[in-house]
Amino acid sequence: MRIHNREPFLNHVAENLGRKRHTEVKRPKWSVEPQRKVYEHLSQESLVALLKEQCKNIHTKFKRIKEEQLIDVLFETIQSYNAQSIVMPDDPRNDRYRLPMLFQKLKQHQYNIHLWKGKEGDEHIQFAKQADIGIVFSDITLAESGTVTLCHHKNHGRALSVLPETFLAIIPTHTIVPRLTQAMQKLQEKQLNGENLPSCISFVSGPSNSADIEMNLMVGVHGPVRATYIVVDD
Repeated sequence: MRIHNREPFLNHVAENLGRKRHTEVKRPKWSVEPQRKVYEHLSQESLVALLKEQCKNIHTKFKRIKEEQLIDVLFETIQSYNAQSIVMPDDPRNDRYRLPMLFQKLKQHQYNIHLWKGKEGDEHIQFAKQADIGIVFSDITLAESGTVTLCHHKNHGRALSVLPETFLAIIPTHTIVPRLTQAMQKLQEKQLNGENLPSCISFVSGPSNSADIEMNLMVGVHGPVRATYIVVDD
């Protein structure tokens, strides 16, 4: 969408406010940044332990495995949910973690597998609506809050983590950071390095939760009812 007469309008606003018109915003430099010091002393192993503990608070199952166990653990997890249909992004990491082997194994057991690929949005959304499980990779994982960060693109629709009944996140150990402060820092670094950030980035913390009614916690009100995090030592 093209914006018409933006510059004259902003110049007019600045003139009426008696201010100099600024065309860029300079990032302030703070003398104190306590948010960067929280959990800064934790090792990667301690961050995994912190994530595991937080999963108890957000009603999320936690599994930690070696990379060579991933296919078997994913298959067992899917079976434990009595699932029949699974939707996943068409992600380059599928090959990296040998997930085509999982797809073949699931199809042999009559599971319905759907890869979110390309711009056929409505077809993908319709499948995601009735899917039992949505499986994603976490791009950045926040140990403090038990949050996975999902950078969406045409092969990884937003509905993947919202519409299926069960949410399953594959979390490579190297993606785990202390908290939102470090996650935003990583995203900023990508932008400064010239990488194009997606128009939508989701932060998902376990299954859907709401305590709006009389402060009673309800799980699965407007999204997945169940969630499992599988941390992979890569």
